[in-house]
Amino acid sequence: DLHRVDRRQRQMCIRDSMADELKAAPPLDGVVVIDFTRVLAGPWASMALADLGAKVIKVEHPKTGDDTRGYDVLKDRQGESAYFLSTNRNKESLALDIADDAGKAVIKRLVAKADIVVENFRADVMERQGLGYADLAAINPGLIYCSITGYGHSSPNKMMAGYDPIAQAESGMMWMTGEADGLPLRTGVSYADMFTGMYATQAMLAALRARDRDGTGQHIDVALLDCATSAVVNYAQLGLLTGNSPKRYGGDHPFIEPLGLYECSDGLISLVCGNERQWEKLCKDGLERPDLLDDPKLAVAATRVANRQYCRDTLGAALKTNTRDYWVPKLRAAGLPVGAVRDVVEALNAAEFRARDMIATTTHPRLGEIEQVGSPMKLSRTPVAEPVAPPLLGQHSRDALAFAGYDADEIEALISSGVVTEDTN
Repeated sequence: DLHRVDRRQRQMCIRDSMADELKAAPPLDGVVVIDFTRVLAGPWASMALADLGAKVIKVEHPKTGDDTRGYDVLKDRQGESAYFLSTNRNKESLALDIADDAGKAVIKRLVAKADIVVENFRADVMERQGLGYADLAAINPGLIYCSITGYGHSSPNKMMAGYDPIAQAESGMMWMTGEADGLPLRTGVSYADMFTGMYATQAMLAALRARDRDGTGQHIDVALLDCATSAVVNYAQLGLLTGNSPKRYGGDHPFIEPLGLYECSDGLISLVCGNERQWEKLCKDGLERPDLLDDPKLAVAATRVANRQYCRDTLGAALKTNTRDYWVPKLRAAGLPVGAVRDVVEALNAAEFRARDMIATTTHPRLGEIEQVGSPMKLSRTPVAEPVAPPLLGQHSRDALAFAGYDADEIEALISSGVVTEDTN
């Protein structure tokens, strides 16, 4: 027996060693991104590219940097912003005045070596600076240029700035969020921005693939409102089919019951019974209340939806008799989708989250060792890049200029003139 165990262990070690040897560089290793984005949608997209191994040079205003450097500043964290830290991992910061001709010249030299430019200014800003798609594609025909705006370059509202709360309001996303008898609500997380960042990432990866095939770059036009409206998914489709806007259901579902939040003796759980088989398991094995299967008001999903409050009161009375830690494993053992409603810190410290290597530890120039939420992209052969802490403003200015081809004297001249700034901590 010991021999067999030892042999299995040796085999596992050999497999692990072979797997390590087969691992290659991150998927986007060698791809260069010039990133003009700030706040959330754009930085979220460029961070995904950076996680996948791209060299992302974040171009920031030399005095203020990304707007989020000034958000939720933590006094006990040397003035660093949690918001900025959350969306700028694995990037290099170039603090550069692009309104200055010398600054424009730096960008054009960088673009000659770049694969992607991504920006989220209002639709006219980059063109006015002489840094629009046509200007930069003339330097680098293979350039992929992604513009993220509130309404899109072909919209009559193209000159209006885009903000997540407005996109949620105008897209129907907000209409579908909130209690049935309450006001529409913005989601607690800026999901319109998040969806836009994800769509922008998809589009840039697709454009890289198309360039590999066709040899030319292209302009990508991604709008906050478009992405937010697409995220309304089945409710949008229902509206197109019927001409009617669905109503809000809060934590409920129009066709499924039970689905939603239930109180235990010490907190909330989220429970779903998506079919009659699960309902039977809930009654028999989960709650040990087989008598509920004989109740005509609870017979099938349609009758449970029609008698929603009665169903919720009946289940709620049973679930309040014990704790979350009692009910979650018991209901899961019965084969039911259920989970505790965790606060943010609980979620971050959950064993199943940590087991996925979802907490990245990085060393920040000012804060020292910090934990961050890592990349959820798990690739077996070409894993994401090792996490590097978000940069200080201008931390990599000299490196970026050297990459663009400037010599030491030219770099000193740009820094002395104030066109470029640096933070060496």
